[in-house]
Amino acid sequence: MLNKYPMWKYLLVLAVLAVGILYATPNMYGRDPAIQISGKKGASADLSVLDQANKTLQDNNLPIKSAVLEEGQVLIRFKNVEDQLKAQDILRGSLSEDYISAINMSPAQPDWLKSIGANPMKLGLDLSGGVHFTMEVDMATAMEKALEQMEQDYKSDLRGEKLRYRSIRQVANSERIQVVMRSVEDKKAAERFLKKRYPGNVFINDSSNELAFYSSLSDLKQRELRDYAIKQNETIIRNRINQLGVAEPNVQRQGAERIIVQLPGVQDTARAKEILGATATLEFREVDDKADSRAASQGRIPAGSEVLYHKDGYPVVLKKRIILSGSHITGAQSGMDEYQRPQVSINLDSKGGAKMSAFTKRAVGKSMATVFIEYKPSGKVDENGKALPPIKVEEVINVATIQSRLNNSFRITGIDNPAEAHNLSLLLRAGALVAPIQIVEERTVGPSLGQENIEAGMTAVVLGFAFVLGFMLMYYKGFGIVANLALAANLVMIVGVMSMISGATLTLPGIAGIVLTVGMAVDANVLIFERIREELADGRSPQQAVHYGYDSAFSTIFDANITTLIAAVILFSVGTGPIAGFAVTLAIGILTSMFTAIIGTRAVINAFIGGKRINKLSI
Repeated sequence: MLNKYPMWKYLLVLAVLAVGILYATPNMYGRDPAIQISGKKGASADLSVLDQANKTLQDNNLPIKSAVLEEGQVLIRFKNVEDQLKAQDILRGSLSEDYISAINMSPAQPDWLKSIGANPMKLGLDLSGGVHFTMEVDMATAMEKALEQMEQDYKSDLRGEKLRYRSIRQVANSERIQVVMRSVEDKKAAERFLKKRYPGNVFINDSSNELAFYSSLSDLKQRELRDYAIKQNETIIRNRINQLGVAEPNVQRQGAERIIVQLPGVQDTARAKEILGATATLEFREVDDKADSRAASQGRIPAGSEVLYHKDGYPVVLKKRIILSGSHITGAQSGMDEYQRPQVSINLDSKGGAKMSAFTKRAVGKSMATVFIEYKPSGKVDENGKALPPIKVEEVINVATIQSRLNNSFRITGIDNPAEAHNLSLLLRAGALVAPIQIVEERTVGPSLGQENIEAGMTAVVLGFAFVLGFMLMYYKGFGIVANLALAANLVMIVGVMSMISGATLTLPGIAGIVLTVGMAVDANVLIFERIREELADGRSPQQAVHYGYDSAFSTIFDANITTLIAAVILFSVGTGPIAGFAVTLAIGILTSMFTAIIGTRAVINAFIGGKRINKLSI
């Protein structure tokens, strides 16, 4: 019996190994200390910002490795962390207030590797350093906004059905709406209509008023609202971070009301908080054209209106009623109209389109304002240590005239320049938060501590690798060399796969998973080699012993690895942070070790002795 693979199997093994080596290569180039300059609220940096930064650093005799403008952001690389920190202090004082400079560690692989998508592994906070924020969603405000929306919906729906009401208002210090009708017949008709239209709401008669009833959200709807608030805030925070150019963020839910935000490689906590401060809500409100803005700014405000200030500093009188919130926006794109003037085209969902259509039907020729609302942390806590609600800051970012009845798609005009239109489209695309959110905890991991963790982890990998190599070489001789080659290939493939998976992040527990995999990778070879020894002891020829040794050990190896893989999948599913990082490297290591230990080593053995008649094996 001669053990021989067909040519395609040899080529397959070589191809897989080559791909693993190729995508593991970027990790050899390391990362450069860098400063990333981007515009606030999604604005783009341009060549003038690049030239200004270069000139400022040259005037201060600070050497740089490179400075480029990429995708609306300036990236300046330095040779060491000391120059990076000095440059950060200098640039922070010289740049315009419209731009943010953030410290990070930028991958240094060549452009030809970038062109094929070969990037180094993403490093977790414990390895690269960075900032960690715990953010809390204000569920009380989410419920209040839901009740405000319910109040407006009831008013518009009853008007549409021509059912007369005296008042519809939220009951003070309560999570319910009181509806007062003009007659008993209208009350009965309104209850029937609203119960049918809003089956998730609860309706109760007002015992003190035969013309009134109360309405509130059911327990199920409240749970859905809270869950949606967390999920939508999580998505929008991720979108805003991505649009502002923060590399490799990690955003995940924690518990019922909190979201974890990790920004690896970013050391400037203040700037990171400023980036996260871009999370905000958007509202469309009608401008009170009949009001005198000067008189209103002095306190003479018409009933049902309020004064907000435009971003350019002048007062605008707006009606309190909200036409539409940013949560209904599904898309926004900047461009030019037929007169080559900047505009933003907006797409709404079906409910938002119906609201906009109903409002603009009677408001052609009137002005509509886009209000940008930020919720800034109060910095205070109550007696139980819980963060107090954030401070609400409102700003009018655009006032446009309604030209015709609008629906699911419309455009905003009256914008000063294309850059403003682009920035507005970014804000609209990112969406509006269902509820305000604020930072309740922050931690910073320094780059020196991260480097210590990397060095400690690498030492563990190297020592584990060396001891296993020595044992396999002494105990299994020539076959031990083959197992060691497979082990080296396994490590390379783990790094390559981790680099290829965009969502995978290497953490310190992840390195522990790699160390564990080093031992598990040769475990399969130990089973195979011991089975080959047993076959030789039973009197089989060397070629027969190799053949039956691999075949009979396969089921045992497969069962053992599958059970470990199941445990890794469960750890990844229910775990977060370090536990998930450990599970990812463990799972990848199991799969790659099965390939290298079973297919890879057999390919090497078959290539060297498979076509020969031999009398003895070096095992």
